[in-house]
Amino acid sequence: MALVNAFEKEGNFLFKHRGEIPIVLFLAAVPVVYFTNTSFLSGQARIVISVAAVALSLLGFFIRAIAIGTTPKGTSGRNTKEGQVAESLNTTGIYSMVRHPLYLGNYFMWTGIVLFTFNFAFVVIVTLAFWLYYERIMFAEERFLERKFGQAYMDWANATPAFIPCIRKHKKNVVPFSLKSVLRREYSGVLATVVGFVFIEDLRAYFSAGTFKWETPWHLALIATLLISLILRSLKHHTSVLREEGRS
Repeated sequence: MALVNAFEKEGNFLFKHRGEIPIVLFLAAVPVVYFTNTSFLSGQARIVISVAAVALSLLGFFIRAIAIGTTPKGTSGRNTKEGQVAESLNTTGIYSMVRHPLYLGNYFMWTGIVLFTFNFAFVVIVTLAFWLYYERIMFAEERFLERKFGQAYMDWANATPAFIPCIRKHKKNVVPFSLKSVLRREYSGVLATVVGFVFIEDLRAYFSAGTFKWETPWHLALIATLLISLILRSLKHHTSVLREEGRS
């Protein structure tokens, strides 16, 4: 099989199984937290790293929210578990600055959780693994878009960075930002991110003291996020409150 075809086949396979990545990260975090020596970190340093970790994840969510909240229905910014879907090419708003803003957002959300382990080598390893994994996915997605939209896609792709945004290339969105779209589609990702932070904190507490601390700000945040997620899920599946014409 030609290398270009192999890359595309691998990318489509990895795309369908991308939802399993958090499970792999959770499993990898167990030995990482156990063997990470944090004795050299002062209390202030722990706070600084924790704040930086949360900030990175919030940045990732912000990037994803912008992409989702300004994406019209049927554009290249909306794919499904079954495969790539695109009725039109999205080249405005955040997509005029970077071709894969959702994956960029994913990277920052996950990196925040990984940094919270206080293991900087783990951050580097996950970054490299993320690039190898998503490089295939992005390749497969772009091959699909190239076949679908031809020269229009090539003109946009040649002028737009793949992963590092170029702010000066920004073009105004064709549709206004929709908070409903974000609430409808992002609650599960936010919940998974909060679960990740709580999981790391509980592991650290258990490995250091042999017990869990249930009454912590992290667990309160988890309970609040879980309740909000349940409410949004109910609104999404059982009402029309979050539905919006012209949005995915």
